[in-house]
Formats: sequence, C-alpha cells, structure tokens
Amino acid sequence: MAATTGPVEEISAREAEVLDALGEHLTNAEIAAKLFISIRTVESHVSSLLRKFGVADRRALAQAASSRSQASTGAPAPPTLPSPLTSFVGRTEERRALAEALGEHRMVTALGPGGVGKTRLSLAVAADLATSLPDGAWFVDLVPVTDPSMIAPAVVTALGAGEQAGRSAVDTLVSWLAGKRALLVLDNCEHLVDGVATLVERLLTASPGLTVLATSQARLLVPFEWVFTVPPLSLADDAVELFLGRAAAAGARLSDVDRSRISSICQGLDGMALPIELAAARLPALGLDGLEAGLAGALRLLSGGRRRDERHSSLRSTLDWSYDLLAEDARAVLRWSSVFAAPFTADAAAEVTGRADAAAILAELVDHSLLTPVGGTGRSRYRMLETIRQYGQERLAKDGESDAATEAHTRWCLRAADELSRSATTDSGSWRAAFDDVADDLRDALGRATGQPAHDLAVRLAELTFVRGMPSEAQRRFEQAATLTDDVEAKAAALRRAAGAALSRLSGPEAVRLHREAADAALAAGDGPGAARLLGKIAEMIHRGAGLFPELPDDEFVDALLTEAREHAGDDPVAAAQVRVAEAFKTITYDPRCISCAEDALRLARAACDPAIESAALDAVTVVRLAEGEVRAALDGAMRRVELIGELRVRPEFGIEFADMHAMAAECAIATGDLGTARRMAEGLRDLPFVREEGHIATSRLMVVTALAGDWPETIALADRFTEGWVRAGRPFVWSLSRGPYAASVVHRLRGEIEAAQAIRAVADASVPDPAGRSVAGGRMLDALVPLHLGEAERAVEVLSVPPEDFDNAFDDVCRPWYAAMWAEAAVLAGRADAQQRIDRATVLTRQNPIAAAMLARAVALAERSRDGLVAAAASLRETACRYQWARTAVFAGGAEREAGEALFREIGAVRMPTTY
Repeated sequence: MAATTGPVEEISAREAEVLDALGEHLTNAEIAAKLFISIRTVESHVSSLLRKFGVADRRALAQAASSRSQASTGAPAPPTLPSPLTSFVGRTEERRALAEALGEHRMVTALGPGGVGKTRLSLAVAADLATSLPDGAWFVDLVPVTDPSMIAPAVVTALGAGEQAGRSAVDTLVSWLAGKRALLVLDNCEHLVDGVATLVERLLTASPGLTVLATSQARLLVPFEWVFTVPPLSLADDAVELFLGRAAAAGARLSDVDRSRISSICQGLDGMALPIELAAARLPALGLDGLEAGLAGALRLLSGGRRRDERHSSLRSTLDWSYDLLAEDARAVLRWSSVFAAPFTADAAAEVTGRADAAAILAELVDHSLLTPVGGTGRSRYRMLETIRQYGQERLAKDGESDAATEAHTRWCLRAADELSRSATTDSGSWRAAFDDVADDLRDALGRATGQPAHDLAVRLAELTFVRGMPSEAQRRFEQAATLTDDVEAKAAALRRAAGAALSRLSGPEAVRLHREAADAALAAGDGPGAARLLGKIAEMIHRGAGLFPELPDDEFVDALLTEAREHAGDDPVAAAQVRVAEAFKTITYDPRCISCAEDALRLARAACDPAIESAALDAVTVVRLAEGEVRAALDGAMRRVELIGELRVRPEFGIEFADMHAMAAECAIATGDLGTARRMAEGLRDLPFVREEGHIATSRLMVVTALAGDWPETIALADRFTEGWVRAGRPFVWSLSRGPYAASVVHRLRGEIEAAQAIRAVADASVPDPAGRSVAGGRMLDALVPLHLGEAERAVEVLSVPPEDFDNAFDDVCRPWYAAMWAEAAVLAGRADAQQRIDRATVLTRQNPIAAAMLARAVALAERSRDGLVAAAASLRETACRYQWARTAVFAGGAEREAGEALFREIGAVRMPTTY
C-alpha cells in the first residue's frame, strides 16, 4: 500500500520527530535513544502514524517522511521555499545539470549577472531536491543583510532556530544543523562574499549531511566551491516563452504574434530574464514596434572589457529605457524608494520621498514591473528587486540626491523605531511582526548613518532587539553605539546596557567584561558613583549567579572590586546600596543564616529608591528566610520583587531581575505549597523574551510544579521541550535547571514508563557537572514519591534517611516542608518506633505549607487508622490544587473516595497504588 501524501489526522510534534527518524531508516531502539524516550513509546507512535497515514508498514512511513516537512509545536519552523507568483519557464538542461552538481558537490555557487535568473533556477532545483532530503531545503534571502556579522543571525531567523543563551549565532547554526541532511540556499551573496565563505566553511565542516547552494554575481573563491555558471535564456525557445508568458499576464493579445521579432528583442536584451520580463510587461502599451524602437535607442553595450561587464551594461540599459518611460514624478519616487532595504509601505515611501501622492505613483511603478506588491502586517507593502534597487541608488548618486535620501531614510527609521518602542510589548505577536517588517531597514540605515543619528539608531535598534527576544544582537548593538559617540557619558550608558543584555543571556564572562568597560567609561566621564555601582554589580553577580561562570573568579578578585567600588562611591546612596548588596551575597555564600547584612542591604536599597537594587537585596533576604524555614516570609519577599519589577518594561539593564524574580517566586511558592502562584511565576519565566526560545530554560521550573501538582501529561510534554532545547544548546551544564528533567523522570516511573524515565534521568544527570552534588532534599523528596506510591515503605525510609533539619542550601530549603511530611509518613507506613517523634518534628517544619501539613495529617490518620482523618486530609488537599496527593489520600481512605482517587490516577497515567496499609 503506497504512502498517502499526508495524514488523515493531525500528527503531534513528537509523532513528527518519530516520522523524521523513520525517514532516516532508524530502528525503534535508535529512535528511542535519539529522542530520549522509551522503545515502547516509539512503538506506540509508529502504530499511531500507520493509522493516521493509512499505510501498512514502516517502509511506507519512510516514504511519507521524505515528502513531508517536519511538523513542530513550539519548535523551529518546517523548511519552506518561497512560492513564486509566476510559472518557471524552460531551462530544462540547466535544471538537470545544477541538480547533478549538487549531488556531487557540497558547495555549489550559481554564478551570473544580476537579472539572469539565478534565484528562480535555484528555487526550482531546490524544490526538485527537497523531497529526497530527510530535512528538506531551506531558503535564505541575503539581500536585506548589509552587515557581514548579521549573516549568521539572518540564517538563524530563516531556519527558525532561535537565539540560544550564551551562544553565538554561528554556534547556534552549527548545533542546529548537526546531523541534518538538508539543502541550504543562500540567495544574493555578492555583497557579502567573504562573510558567506567563512560561514559556509564552518557549517560544512560541522554538518556532513549539509549541502549549500549559493547564488551570486561573484565567486566565493574558496577551494571547496563548485561554480555553476547560469547562462542567459535560450533565444530559440526559453526566452521567447518567458516573454510570451509575461506579456499575456500583462494583458497582451498574442494570437498573431511574430515569434521571430520577439526572439530578436530577446537577443537585444542578451537573453536576460529580468529585462525580458520588463519589456514584456510594456507590450500591451507599446506593441512590438514601440519595444523595438525603444530598445534600439536605449541599449548601449559597452565596447571592450569583459563579457560580465557587458551583461551588467545590458541590464542597466534596459532599466535606463524603462526609467525613461516614466514621468518625472515616478522617476523621483523610484529613486528615493531605493533606499529601503526591505518591503515598505506607501506611508513610508511618502515620508521618505516627501510626496503626498506616493501611493498612486507606487501603483504605477507596480504596473511597470519595477515594484512587486507583497503581504505584510495589515497593510500592502512594496518590494523592489535588488537589481532595480541598485539602479535607483546609482540614479540618486548621479542626480546628487544620495545624501538627502539617506538622511530622509534615517529620519524615517528613527521615527519608526520610536513608534515601535512606545508600543513595545513582550507578548504581542503583532508587535513582533511589525518589528520584523522594519528590522532590515533599521540595520541597513545604521550601516550608512553617521554622527549622532548613527548613535541614536544603534541604541534604538538595541532596545528593540532585546524586547524582540534577540539579546545577543542587543548586546552587540549597544556595544556598537558606544563606538559611535564621543560623549563619554553616552558611551558609559551604552556599555552598561550592553552588560545588562549579556547578563540577561546568561553570559557571565561577557557581563563582567562589559561592566568593567562601562565602569572605566564612567570614571572617564567623572562619574565615580556610577563606576562604583557597576563594580559592585560585578561582585554581586559573581556570588549571586555562580552558575553563569564556567570558572568562578576567586575571592581576591571580588574583594578588589569591592575595595575599588568603595573608593569611588563617595556619599552616593545608590552606590552604597549596590556595594552593600554585593557584600550581602558574599556573606550569604559563607553563612546562609546571616540576616543582618542582607537586611542592611535592603534598607539602603529602599532608601536609594532603585527598584533593581532593591530587588537584588530582597533576593538576599529571601535566601536567608528560606534557610530559617520562614517560607511565607520568603514568598512575601519574592512577591514584593514581582511588584517592584513586574510593572516596569523589560529592559536590558535589569533583565536578569525579571528572570530571577519569577524563578525565586516559583521556588518560594513551592515551599509554601501555593502551587497556583508557583505555576503563574513559572509561566512568567517561560514567556520572557530572552528565555522563551530556550526550551530547557523556559520549562524547567514549570516541570517541577506540574509534577508535584499531578499534571503529569503536561510534565511529559514539557520534558520533551526541555530535552530539545538542551540538545540544541549543546547539552550545557545548568545546575539550577536539572530538577526539571529529574522530576519528569520520577513522573515516568510513577507511570510505569521505566525506559522513558531512564532516558530523561540521563538528561538530568548530564546537565550537571556532578550528579552527586544535586540538591539532597529535592532529589530525595522526588525519589521517595515512587516507593511511597508503590507501598515500599522500607525503601522510602531508606531514601529519606537524612533528617529534614540537616539541609543547608536554598534548593533544599524549598523542599524541606514536603520532605518532612514524607519523612514522617514513611516511618508510619514502615511501622518505625520513632514515627511519632518524626510527626512531632515535621509538625514544626510543615506549619507554613498547607499541602505538606495535609500530607502530615494523612500520616497521623494512617498511624491512628482513622478513616475520618484521611477524608479530612483529602478535603484539605483538594483545596490546594495538588491533585496527586489528594488522589493518594483518597485511595487510602477507601470507599467512594478511593474510586475517585483511582479515577484520577487513570487520567494521569499512574500505576495502581496498594489499597492497604
């Protein structure tokens, strides 16, 4: 039975991954290892795919995989090729030869002059080859890219790979393309030859299954390049057919057309596709006589020189002729519109050209095939072909208008950036689309602007890219802004914001470097207190965010920073508060129960009226409160941070505070048994612009919340996203995030999915340098859920062998109430003599956590064999949104309660729990 063209039902993201793996002819065991799932899960997905595609065997599924793009949910977009609006004409031999070259060589350059048809031929061949490649074909238009450093980010965006915290765009591509068999088409490379060559060499070296097809007017001049010269269209047939097709589309009557005369016109146009299309579009208005007369008077082939120059001259002459057919107002709009790097609106053209009738003139230019209307965010936009854009810019220069047009475009870019900044939100898809529409123009204008406008535009672009979720570009643009001003205060401000962007993307060493540079710039500006604040921030982040550093700077380095900061602080209250906050975190490192320094830092921060510093000081107090067991006070402090920072716009200077406030609030809410607040805070972290593209960062804390709550299908889905993001990021060490996959492994065990549990546990272990150093209370508390559920009381006692009072770090403090309740319950179920003593000790530790308190009440009821006590404990748990612990208690209670509890267990996939105790 042949594979169908598509499934009769929608397939899930995980099924799409399994389908892709089947297309690679992997076994079930190989698929399970690749996707970190069990073999049984793979078998289930394969059965579902056979049913949905209506096929009989794996071979048919593999065939279906080869003709279907990868589906994704919250993952990179499937490979797509632009859909041409007109048919592809002829070039049968070139199409075959180029495909053959791509089968034999991994780097092929389709070489030819502008307008010869390189892009259309490459798209046709890419579409031909896409179905034979497991990972398809990808297309990247480099026309809008004017800065070589933006080539890799442009490719990342086109592939939907997304930025990755702490990694360059090139590293992101290398990681994302590793193991893929795909064709990457890089279109219009001639203005970025060196940068493209460097990037392609890196990608081909790291990705053995990758093939690259570049289109360019110039060779890349690298040893591994195979050049395929794209010839002009065949005058005998292809060129004539192209002319006839485009003329018919323009409304020409072709019943009695003279093909020989058309062939002569095409010969005069050198067989170039673009000039032929432009000429054909004028046939309805001018007829063959008019076309022949116009071409005869307009074409001026250069005498001598290389043939390549003659072709450029031929295209330019054709454009000259088309240009001369326009009225003067249309010529002016064409010239001035050539400053746009990306599709633009009629309003934008009116502002840059200074003409109120720009919209009508743009429509005229569309009729002349000099502009192409394209879709946009709510309004029509116009795209100018690159060759025509270059021609328009030449005309600007010839008429002495380049500087004026560039200045007008820069003013428009600054106004557009200001408008975007005023309406910026972190969760608006329409805003993100609006930014994407103008981003290339902002970058292009920045490359041409000078003086204060250049500095201002760099700052605006940095601010916008940060909100858009591109913190690495934001950092780079702020650094660029610092080089575009002679004002040392502005330089210091730009570097300070670059440092904040680096910290937001979890790059500790970069943040240290930029804070130091910003401090030096502040000192050069005579701003000692400003320098002190920056130096104090370095000292703070080293002890507060040790996980950001591959190698933590030593205490001598931190002490020197604090000494220097004190020297420059003077009597500035903000500087004094920042230094004191840094001292507080240094103290907490050695004595978690030292509250005086943390409260003093908070007092100074509040007096300084600086919300970011107050947030950091509250974090220090929160850590101490957790260590003291005052979990509600810790949550109060964490939520105060949310109030302080949550109403502010996400900005690079304190982006890290947004992330940390959500993370710590979620942790403290878990400690108090407030799973609703924990979920809201974890979801807030997930949705931040500078973490939402990183699956492992975005999902880890939400995984823990859903695991504890009993929302296990969600936990498993989040675990898949965590694994995908972690692998994409290069399998980094992330101490604070490892509890997420660890919790998911426990969920799989509670569902009886041992192979899946082992797979995600392997991810959890590989995500930390030393698994033995993982949080004791957190790990053991999660581990003990399994023997307690299975009725293995002695095993639970063994797992929970450490007294709950003995833990001494923040993550242990978060789990202490939960651990204490389970520690007491295990002793009760095992019949231990010290069970009552454990209950008494746990009563103190659970008093501020209603879930843990209800779990302890369950242990008391079990000890007393009181069904009423169990029913009361179940009622208390029902109110806490902790579905799993409610169901466990209900099963213990028996009767109707047991039936309800077992129904929930079936819903979430839990294995049966013993009903006796």
